Amino acid sequence: MSGSGPIDSEKDGKKMKIRKYILCAGIVGLVGLSSGCGQKTDSGATSQAVSEQADTKENAETSGAAGAETEKETAPTVQVVTDDMVPVEADALKDGVYPVEVDSSSSMFHITEAELTVADGKMSAKLTLSGSGYGKVFMGTGEEAEKAGLHAVDAPVTGGDTGAKAGTLTILAGGKKEDFDACVPVFEAMGKNINYEGKAGNGQHTKMCNQIAIAGALAGACEAMVYAKNTGLDVDTMLKSISTGAAGSAQMNNVASKAAKDDYAPGFFLKHFIKDMGIADEEALAADTRLGVLEDVLGMAKKLESEGMGDLGTQALIKYYKW
Repeated sequence: MSGSGPIDSEKDGKKMKIRKYILCAGIVGLVGLSSGCGQKTDSGATSQAVSEQADTKENAETSGAAGAETEKETAPTVQVVTDDMVPVEADALKDGVYPVEVDSSSSMFHITEAELTVADGKMSAKLTLSGSGYGKVFMGTGEEAEKAGLHAVDAPVTGGDTGAKAGTLTILAGGKKEDFDACVPVFEAMGKNINYEGKAGNGQHTKMCNQIAIAGALAGACEAMVYAKNTGLDVDTMLKSISTGAAGSAQMNNVASKAAKDDYAPGFFLKHFIKDMGIADEEALAADTRLGVLEDVLGMAKKLESEGMGDLGTQALIKYYKW
């Protein structure tokens, strides 16, 4: 199915709520793979400067033809963000409507037109998309999907880029049990640890729990390493000594050991971890919950990203401590 239609984005101080992103059961595995692992096409990178300033309003219409492009077509990734780019805040611009030039290589989400509206110190972006595949994504809540006669399942994943390539992802699915059961063959094609979390939306919240736990474990491992180094310990020996006890974790066993060797190749990009932590923090605040450790680690990671380290692995967090 193909078509084109507008998507409006409005900034109100909050990012899109994860509970609003519910995927149709038939393609939830495919979409979950790309969104959960943080893979990004050119269109995501080029529109990021606008879209990250704004909420995405879930309203995509499908109509018309999309040309010769097909769902299976992909284009090579091109780096479109350069060091000389400077973010612009709404209060630095005059009120008005500004055309935005966006290049996109994605066949599913091809941006044909974009405009930025500035009014009263706020930004909103209107993107017109043309491509194939829109009919496979439902932009709404689980309740709205059910009213529309659809079967909604949300299925974010964990396991990073390496897990996606190896087909060993952990899948966290929410929705009606019968809909989850119908999707299991799809999940099995990309993951090994498949979990039913309850109602639609619970998969996303479970993914946030995962990222919250990782934030604390990662920071703890980095601080242990910095302490060991600054007190004269052999860091490798220290890691081997404590990783088999109560302090042991995937972060201690895998990520920290890479950092000790100054190996910052990404198993999971720091910039994608920042995105996940930001969503978790906002959802926590929406639930009247303050997560101090998460907020601290998020701030540390953002500082590193501002210094050009977003494309490194999450183990690069140790650089915050001037490792």
